[in-house]
Amino acid sequence: MKVIITADHAGMTIRNEIKELLKEMNIEFEDTGCSCEESVDYPDYALPAAERIANGEFDRGIFICGTGIGMSIAANKVKGIRCALTHDVYSAKLTRQHNDSNVIALGERVIGPGLAREIVKVWLETAFDGGRHENRINKIIKYEDS
Repeated sequence: MKVIITADHAGMTIRNEIKELLKEMNIEFEDTGCSCEESVDYPDYALPAAERIANGEFDRGIFICGTGIGMSIAANKVKGIRCALTHDVYSAKLTRQHNDSNVIALGERVIGPGLAREIVKVWLETAFDGGRHENRINKIIKYEDS
């Protein structure tokens, strides 16, 4: 698995925690997040990272901003991206099992680093169930292609 991680100025602390987790899990990743604490625009980070997932360069993405909302909205504008805004472990697991999400958005101002690590670990380790859920995903893909 190859993961891209990105964050705006409001997601730098959790981004660093998640990078450590990825190293511990021996998951290859690239960090494209900002390296400043001055305000930046989340679409400038979310959109290019999402495009790199959509074109197959990465399998999954972890996007972090203050609430995760901006990153998730921007990411979901890219065809082929299924980004889930997740602030709990249960939702992280279900968004993989049922929605085959390929991007997860986290809000640093909403959750702490410990919970962020748990969420991402479960999300990375959970497989898509397929079955009836695959039909639903295919409907989304068909809509995107129309």
